[in-house]
Amino acid sequence: MSGLVRRTFDSPEETRPFEQGKGRLDLVNLDGGPVGRAVFEPGWRWSEHVKPIAQTDSCQAAHAGYCLAGRMVVAMDDGEQQEFGPGDFMVAPPGHDAWVVGDEACVMLDWQGFADYAKP
Repeated sequence: MSGLVRRTFDSPEETRPFEQGKGRLDLVNLDGGPVGRAVFEPGWRWSEHVKPIAQTDSCQAAHAGYCLAGRMVVAMDDGEQQEFGPGDFMVAPPGHDAWVVGDEACVMLDWQGFADYAKP
């Protein structure tokens, strides 16, 4: 068993900006993989601000995340969609678009899908 581990998003190991200044992904690395905190600014949409980086038709990352602030809609390629807000836990399989709802930044923690997210 390893000892205590402390990481902080105030000093992430990596930061990946989104297109057009619409937010960023901060990563801290743990033995089990990276944990990300993403800040999606009002007006952010995956298909506009990450698709040019990912170069896929829709987001192909699976996400297991928790919404800290703001609101976001996730729309699956098959048409299913759900809105998430503060306190909501989210599981989203690959094959989706997403966008911020309203004029508040959406802040999400993700334990699964950010290893290669928004990575050129």
